Amino acid sequence: MSEPLFDRIAIIGIGLLGSSIARKVRADGVARHIAIADKSAEALAEAETLGLGDSYTGDPAEAASGSELVVSCVPVGAAGTVAEAIAPALTPETLITDTGSVKASVVKQMLPRLPHPGCLVAAHPVAGTENSGPAAGFADLFENRWCILTPTQETDLRALDLVAEFWRRLGSDGGTMTPGHHDLVLAITS
Repeated sequence: MSEPLFDRIAIIGIGLLGSSIARKVRADGVARHIAIADKSAEALAEAETLGLGDSYTGDPAEAASGSELVVSCVPVGAAGTVAEAIAPALTPETLITDTGSVKASVVKQMLPRLPHPGCLVAAHPVAGTENSGPAAGFADLFENRWCILTPTQETDLRALDLVAEFWRRLGSDGGTMTPGHHDLVLAITS
């Protein structure tokens, strides 16, 4: 097992993707502490029963506070709400990534709400199943799957490198595209 990449990460949204990230982070020691936030008390209770995290809260800012990486695992339409909620807890070093499948929309929603836009590295892990919820996740979901990173012109190189390493540690193969190019390519191939 490698040294942890982060002391603390926050996962906002603990459905299939969030719970799979939590399981892999735990299994491979990618972070020392996993803070989980979800607006559903039921999902949080299930995540806690499954032992997916180290702390649980309904408040995204509380989970993000002190975290070196925040992973937004919410539906694309909620990306702006998450960015607004976590913004007060972010430092200039806090990295932000996500799991949304439409990148231009995520970037458009999040970027103006973040106090340090250079720390956003939007991502699309091309993985999933038909199942949902905390119990549906599994540690190998991202193994040998693509994770397309969509940095913006504001994205800091350090942020890009660390987020790329995070997804590699989860088992993903990586590539980068602009958010608009990603959406065009995915629309053509869907």
